[in-house]
Amino acid sequence: MRDLLRPMLPMIVVLAIPIVPFLLFGQERVERQLQDWRDHPPPPLYVSAAVIGLLASDIFLPIPSSAVSTLAGWQLGAVGGSLAAWVGMSLGAVIGFGLARWLGQAAVAWLTRTGDLERARRLTDRFGPALLILGRGVPVLAEATVLLLGMHGLPWRKFLPPVLLANLVLAIAYAVFGEIAGRHQWLPLALGVSIALPVLMVAAFKLIANDRTPSPTK
Repeated sequence: MRDLLRPMLPMIVVLAIPIVPFLLFGQERVERQLQDWRDHPPPPLYVSAAVIGLLASDIFLPIPSSAVSTLAGWQLGAVGGSLAAWVGMSLGAVIGFGLARWLGQAAVAWLTRTGDLERARRLTDRFGPALLILGRGVPVLAEATVLLLGMHGLPWRKFLPPVLLANLVLAIAYAVFGEIAGRHQWLPLALGVSIALPVLMVAAFKLIANDRTPSPTK
């Protein structure tokens, strides 16, 4: 339960964002502020910098990257949102991998939990470096896999291509989703879906990781 609660916390926060302002300030004021945001959005450069900064820090903080990428598509369009999300996610992966290669176990112990690392180890034993692609959109597992393979000295030439490709696919998918949601005024629903889907993936990969765990002998 605790393993599922950790990735669900960002979902709870994101889903509460549209509710709390209505409770505090009332519907009319919130709708007026949203309309002002639509009429006078922040400059694309500022939005891009915020998206890149948030996603690059995902290795250190529980940032809901799927929701941030969806918002990037809503604000910047499919092309701009994809580019910003791809750069941010890739920077975060490179930073984590580099730290793990440089500092080894000390960095890994600082950036992830023992249980998450052990789950990533079991899945890596099964899938190998392909887990960099298969688990890239799964919260916690994606970061733990990057750190684990960095700690074990996976060469950069074997790390960068699959991670950059997987990040590009995810960035495009979420940004296009965000642009479509914004066009049809589905943004709250889109944010809920973009957060709930990775949480379901966490549960699925947790089952995969544990299905071959030896049962204790009596």
